[in-house]
Amino acid sequence: MPPQIPYIIGNEGCERFSFYGMRNILTVFLMTSLLLAVPEPLRKGEAKEVFHTFVIGVYFFPLLGGWLADRFFGKYNTIFWLSLVYCAGHACLAIFENNIRGFYTGLFLIALGSGGIKPLVSSFVGDQFDKSNRSLAQKVFDGFYWIINFGSFFASLLMPLLLKNFGASVAFGIPGVFMFIATMIFWMGRRKYVHVKPTAKDDPNSFLKVVLTALKTPRPGQLNLGLFTAWAGVVLAALSLVLLKPTGIVPALCSALVLVMGFGGFGAWLQLDRATAKHGAEAVQGVRTVLQLLVLFALVTPFWSLFDQKASTWVLQADQMSKPEWFQSSMMQALNPALVMLLIPFNNMVLYPLLERMGLRITALRRMGAGIALSGLAWIVVGGLQLWIDQGQGISIVWQILPYAILTMGEVLVSATGLEFAYSQAPLAMKGVITSFWNLSVTIGNLWVLLANSSVKSEAATAYIQTTGLSVTAFQMFFFAGFALLAALAFAIKARSYSMVNNYRD
Repeated sequence: MPPQIPYIIGNEGCERFSFYGMRNILTVFLMTSLLLAVPEPLRKGEAKEVFHTFVIGVYFFPLLGGWLADRFFGKYNTIFWLSLVYCAGHACLAIFENNIRGFYTGLFLIALGSGGIKPLVSSFVGDQFDKSNRSLAQKVFDGFYWIINFGSFFASLLMPLLLKNFGASVAFGIPGVFMFIATMIFWMGRRKYVHVKPTAKDDPNSFLKVVLTALKTPRPGQLNLGLFTAWAGVVLAALSLVLLKPTGIVPALCSALVLVMGFGGFGAWLQLDRATAKHGAEAVQGVRTVLQLLVLFALVTPFWSLFDQKASTWVLQADQMSKPEWFQSSMMQALNPALVMLLIPFNNMVLYPLLERMGLRITALRRMGAGIALSGLAWIVVGGLQLWIDQGQGISIVWQILPYAILTMGEVLVSATGLEFAYSQAPLAMKGVITSFWNLSVTIGNLWVLLANSSVKSEAATAYIQTTGLSVTAFQMFFFAGFALLAALAFAIKARSYSMVNNYRD
C-alpha cells in the first residue's frame, strides 16, 4: 500500500466532517432562523430551493477544478489553494449567521472550494497507483468512501445538537476548524505524493480538440449534421436561460450547460470518424469511450435526485413524525453514514464473495444499475409513509429506518463503485475532468429536483395532482421513484454494450 495514502484519507475524513456538518443543519437553520422573513407557507419550499441550489453549485464547480488541474496547476496545487477558499466560506457562515447576503457568500465560497476539490481528491488517490498495484485501488476507494461516511456520521449526529444548544456561530464554526485541519493534513504529505503533471493543455489530441475537429470538418456530398445538432443545443440553451430564469439563475445556467454538452456530444458522435485523419484512430477511440461514459453518467443522475433529498424532503417528513423530545429531525441522517460503514465491509467480505461463489459475476456496472433501482424502491417505501401521515395517522420516526437502509445500500453500490469506475475509464490526460463529469451527474440530479418543485407550483400541475387523491409531497415521492426505476432499466440496457478499459498509468 502506498505510504502516502493515510494523508489523503485523513484529509478526506476531516473535510467530509466539515462539509456534512454544515450541510446537514442547513435546511433546519434556514427554516428556523435565516428565512423567518419569508411567509411560513412558502418557507419550506424556499429552504428546499436554497439547499438544492447550493448542492448544484457544489457539484457544478468540479468542472472548473478538473479543468484547472488537468491543464495548468496539477491536482495537488489546485486542491490546496481551493481548500483555503473552502475555509474562508466556513468563516463567512459562522460570522454572518444573521446576514443573508454574507451567509450566501459563504455558501458560494464553500460550493467553489468543496466542488473544485471534489473530483481531484478522488482522482489524486488513483494517481498514487499504477497497473502493478491496481488491485489495491478498489480497496482504497472503498476505504476512501468509508472515511467520508465516518466524518459524515459524527457530523450528522453532533451538529444538530450544537445548533440547538450553542447557536449557529458555533455549529458552523466547528466545521470550519475541521476544514482547516484537513488542509494541514493534506499539506503535510506533500513530499510523499506521486505528482502527475498536467498534460491536457499541450495535448494535440485532447478530448475537446478531437470533438471540435469532428464537428467542423466537412465531408464533400454529406450534410454536416453533427455541427447542426451542436448549434441546435446552443439555441435551446439560450432559450432555457430565458424560460427557466424565474426558477433561479443557477438552475437556468445548469440547464443551458447540460443542453450544450448533450447536443454537442451527440453531434460529435454522429461524425467522429471525420477526426481520424488529423488526430489518429487511437485518439478518436478514446473520445468515443468518453462519450459512452458520459451517457452512463447521465443515466445515474436520477439516483442523485433521490439520494440528496434525504437532507431536505426526508428531514421535512421527519418533522411530521413522532420522536423523543431531545431528538432532532436532521439527526436521522446520521443513520446513512453509519449504515455505509457497516455495508462496505459486509459487501466486500461477505456479499460479493458469496455471489461470486454462486456464479454471479459482480461487475461495476451491475452494482451501479442495482443501486439506482434500490433508490427507487426506497422512495416507494417513503411515499407509503407519507400516505400514512397525510391520512392523519401518528407514525414513529423509527419507520424511516427502512427507506434509509434501502437507499444506503443503493448509495454504496452506485457512489463507492462509481468513483473507481470513473477514474479507471478516463484517459490519462483527463482524469480530473472525467471525475468532474461524474460529480456533474449530482448537479443534474439536483437540477431535476428544482425543476420538479417548480413545475408542481403551476395551477395545471396542482389540479392534476388533486385528481389523483394524493398530496403534492406524496405525488412527488412516487414520481421520483418511477423516475429512478426507469433510469435503472435504461442503465442496464446501455451497460450491456459498454466495453470496460484499464486506464491506470504504467
